Amino acid sequence: MIRFALLIAVFWTALTGAVHAQDEPDYDAWSTLAIRAEMALEAGRASDYIFEDMRAEIALWRDIFANADGAQADRLATIQAQLDALSALPDTELPEDERITARRIFLEDQQARLQAPVSLASEAYARANGLIGEIDILFRTRQLDARTKRGPTPLNPANWGAGATQIPAALRQLNSEFTNKIKADVWQQNAGSVLPVAGLLSLLGFVLVLRGQRWTLRLQRGATAVTRRGKGVARFVVSLGQILLPAFGLMLLFAGIIYANVLDFRGVAFAESIFSGALVVVLARWLAYHFCPVGPELSGPLSLTEVARKQGRLLVIALGWVLALRDIGMGLFQLTSATAEGESVLTFLLHVFAAFLLFRLGGLLAPTLEEDQDVHDATSFRQRLTRVVGRSIQIVAVVAPLISAAGYISGASLILYATIMSLGLFGIVGLLMVLVFDVYALALGNDPENNTTALTPVLISFGLAFFAMPVLMLIWGARVSDLTEVWAWFREGFSLGDTKISPTDFLTFLLVFAAGYVLTRLIQSALKSTILPRTKLDLGGRNAIVSGVGYIGIFIASLVAITMAGIDLSNIALVAGALSVGIGFGLQNIVSNFVSGIILLIERPISQGDWIEVGSQMGYVRDISVRSTRIETFDRTDVIVPNSDLVSGLVTNWTRGNSVGRVIVPVGVAYGTNTDRVAQILQEIAESHPMVLLNPAPSVVFQGFGADSLDFEIRAILRDVNWVLSVKSEMNHAIARRFTEENIEIPFAQRDIWLRNPEALSPKTALSANPAAPKTSQIDDHNDADPDAEGDEP
Repeated sequence: MIRFALLIAVFWTALTGAVHAQDEPDYDAWSTLAIRAEMALEAGRASDYIFEDMRAEIALWRDIFANADGAQADRLATIQAQLDALSALPDTELPEDERITARRIFLEDQQARLQAPVSLASEAYARANGLIGEIDILFRTRQLDARTKRGPTPLNPANWGAGATQIPAALRQLNSEFTNKIKADVWQQNAGSVLPVAGLLSLLGFVLVLRGQRWTLRLQRGATAVTRRGKGVARFVVSLGQILLPAFGLMLLFAGIIYANVLDFRGVAFAESIFSGALVVVLARWLAYHFCPVGPELSGPLSLTEVARKQGRLLVIALGWVLALRDIGMGLFQLTSATAEGESVLTFLLHVFAAFLLFRLGGLLAPTLEEDQDVHDATSFRQRLTRVVGRSIQIVAVVAPLISAAGYISGASLILYATIMSLGLFGIVGLLMVLVFDVYALALGNDPENNTTALTPVLISFGLAFFAMPVLMLIWGARVSDLTEVWAWFREGFSLGDTKISPTDFLTFLLVFAAGYVLTRLIQSALKSTILPRTKLDLGGRNAIVSGVGYIGIFIASLVAITMAGIDLSNIALVAGALSVGIGFGLQNIVSNFVSGIILLIERPISQGDWIEVGSQMGYVRDISVRSTRIETFDRTDVIVPNSDLVSGLVTNWTRGNSVGRVIVPVGVAYGTNTDRVAQILQEIAESHPMVLLNPAPSVVFQGFGADSLDFEIRAILRDVNWVLSVKSEMNHAIARRFTEENIEIPFAQRDIWLRNPEALSPKTALSANPAAPKTSQIDDHNDADPDAEGDEP
């Protein structure tokens, strides 16, 4: 069955390859489109809509040419390899064989025939790419001209009359359309069957718009109070009803208006602007109650006071109304022929209102930073970022009305409205980031506050911020075609030397390397848990083999991934050769430690679990990496030792090969003690200890005559030298107990102190007490005298 499936796959691949090989682009149709685009660009009078449509068609042709360019790449590479093989024959003075000449001519002819479509596709691709670039430049030029074009100033009193009459004229036009519509005979004939359904839809929509958010807030408080785990997730999910219910209600209202058929096409367009503006207000209200929640127990992400949260809710909702009024105003301007003067005045008033709200909101956000907070604290960083945003929008709130007053209405609109929408986007992304941390904590069963240092939610948050960048670009005036062009450039890739790298190559590299890495870890796990424990290797040897397999597997996975991605290793070899000089000077210590780590893994002078002494450090080897070795000392501290010190320095391995080792217990007895009895007692103590080996038997050595005692030593071989301190302590306890029972004295250090010229310490007291006292006296704290000391006995 598997073989049959493989045969089908091979046949399908060959069939699709043949079909693609036979398909060639229609260069005549492409040439017609390209000539029309070149003429339109030369004239420069076509509308943006025409250029946008033309650009989309050219982009499709460009993709076709890109695919055609690489259709015969594999076949051409094979033919080139064949030609190289024929040219690689050894040079001789004999004439070339006719068969080789004929074969070379055949391959060159085949190469020329296959190269022709590729060359045509490359030329067409370059032409299409150039035309797209010219159209994009034209769009940017027109957009810049529109944003910087100065219109009538709204501060001119002569323009106020046009602004005052603009809205009433639009409303009269809307009323006229409505009146003409309901007076029509067709509408009156169908009113009996249409109005009940339209009224029901409108009533349901009106109820959901008015009560939907309140119902959701009540449900949200109940879910937060009942749910102990995952409060943040439950609160966020329930809060989505604040958007969904009113949005569904608005859809019902709009459907009721359309079903009633009481508006003409311009009235329908105006209703759509109202619908879109109302959705913006609903979204602004949702954000306001998330960032500025109601209740003293909820501080929100910004950690504002209750009074500040109340002000913040009002300001955010008001900014949502600003965007809604903008949409409604655009719908009104489309109802009638709006004059530039009237539009300038009305837009300026909305700009001033929006700037006032932004300035108040910026002042509310700016002072949220506590001066005594740590700079490196995560909360402090978030508050500092909020402060920067607050100051920035205050600057926008001051600059934008001035630009609008000067007559640059379009530029001021872009700055103000893009700033408001950017704040909304930042708010949505911020809430999604908080949701990611809450979901991560709920999945692991942890407290969300204890997961602020977890790496996984941080990476997901960075991904959210990255995917929000295209939306931010669209908000600030970028076109969808600009984003598609960036994606096309990214998909096409970039050149690194003679190698062209594309996102597909990156994806191939990541997938192959990940597969190799996982396979390496599986092999290591199998070796460590199943195969190596059944061998006679010790623990250190098994760990060395597992580590070596890991390094080799990752190295092979990297090479295979680079090769599969199409990266030329010869270029990397040139770079590596250039870096070798830097490695020789600046990285010689790292390279030395790396080579030493490999030597340690191969020779295994030390292994994991060994008790070693290197320099002034002593402890157990816990880990051997390619750069350093980690030693755990007896006071449970980790010491990182470079591998070069272990290879070139003096290392004492107490447990190399086996754990057998010797213990030496020194002991001293007072002069006059029976030395034979002492030796017998110490021998019995050594032989009775369970850790002492009887073969070889322990021994007691009479070391000599010390300054204060007769010195003995117990010398014994232990089964496990790791217990040397415990054995020494237990033997000392046994010695103290037996010596007490046998009345054997363990002496302590005794010294005689002589004072020369004691009168120098207190001359008046000494002379008055005994004028004939000698100048030198002796204070003896024991009956032993120093024969070399001068002076008389007191």
